[in-house]
Amino acid sequence: MSKKIKYLVMDVDGTLTDGKIYMGNDGEVMKAFDIKDGYGIHDLLLPFGILPVIITGRGSGMLLSRCEELGIKKVFQNVHNKLEELIRIVESDGNNLSSVAYIGDDMNDAACMKAVKEAGGFTGCPKDAVKGIQKIAIFRSNNNGGNGAVRDFIEWILSKNKYEL
Repeated sequence: MSKKIKYLVMDVDGTLTDGKIYMGNDGEVMKAFDIKDGYGIHDLLLPFGILPVIITGRGSGMLLSRCEELGIKKVFQNVHNKLEELIRIVESDGNNLSSVAYIGDDMNDAACMKAVKEAGGFTGCPKDAVKGIQKIAIFRSNNNGGNGAVRDFIEWILSKNKYEL
């Protein structure tokens, strides 16, 4: 059965990155993003009309730079209630949570993932996600966060939408 996914909503730390935050005297200095995830977002999702969305609890200038490179226009940082933000984003476009694919790695993603799953959307997680998130995820990548897990999820979503890669 195919499902029309319109949004890929992603957490950042532990999902698009390996979850490590390198700190210097002046704060955050570096994060690593996987090029395969970037290709999946920019060259696979966007041509099929699936909108990439970032919702993260942290703020990062580096993230904004990476999102600009990838064409991600919906970036929400320093979000304390991810589910409230997710519902606002989707409903403002006249859609519902069944049109969402959500990938996260830790318990601050649980409320979003449960709501998306209950609505009939897709949920995914990296291989190294915490056990509580693994239980909610429909798809579990063979890759850890920051190492192609998002790309795996994208390819799985596209196969479920019956798109040819």
